[in-house]
Amino acid sequence: MQSHLDHIVVVASSLAAGSDFVAQALGVLPGPGRKHPHMGTHNLLLGLGASAYIEVVAFDPEAAPISRPRWFGLDSLPSRPLARLAAWIANTTNILSHASPALGPVETMQREGMTWQMTATPDGMAPMGGAAPLLIQRHTNFHPASRLPESNLRLRMLRIRHPAPAEVAHVLAHMDLAELPQVDLAFGEAIALSAEIDTPQGTRTLGSV
Repeated sequence: MQSHLDHIVVVASSLAAGSDFVAQALGVLPGPGRKHPHMGTHNLLLGLGASAYIEVVAFDPEAAPISRPRWFGLDSLPSRPLARLAAWIANTTNILSHASPALGPVETMQREGMTWQMTATPDGMAPMGGAAPLLIQRHTNFHPASRLPESNLRLRMLRIRHPAPAEVAHVLAHMDLAELPQVDLAFGEAIALSAEIDTPQGTRTLGSV
């Protein structure tokens, strides 16, 4: 089975800031999420249909100290903006064959009786500045998005801009992600992500700046 886009990630200085960012862009508030004790973070979730969603991630002020960098570059957040689209996740059924040095090692993660495998870079930063995805392999027979409330939002396109798009394309091809219909990769002087999302009010954009 070909790998596919699983979800997009908004990093934020707090869940409140992330929720405001999403609501201002899309006109819909994300709903409750979960905690990640192994990363010292927590999240909010907003469905994009049955097989994709938006994840808002922030430091969990109630989490115990951890001895590793937090994912998605949360340890290096700038003071502005308070929230931004920073990363994306691709789902695969064979993470060990699709992983590469650019993505970091594969880790087994657990929470609330659920187990999954995921790549994680040693410094916690998103691969290739966010242009390449983290990989996830779920060990359930359902996608989490299918259990989220209907939002009437759908991802139209994830646009990725990078100064060396050929290098990004090479990494994507190794993960069977070279021809994703919802991903547009092109040259940009700076790395940037933007997600075009269909809403009841028309197409709106969630961006990295």
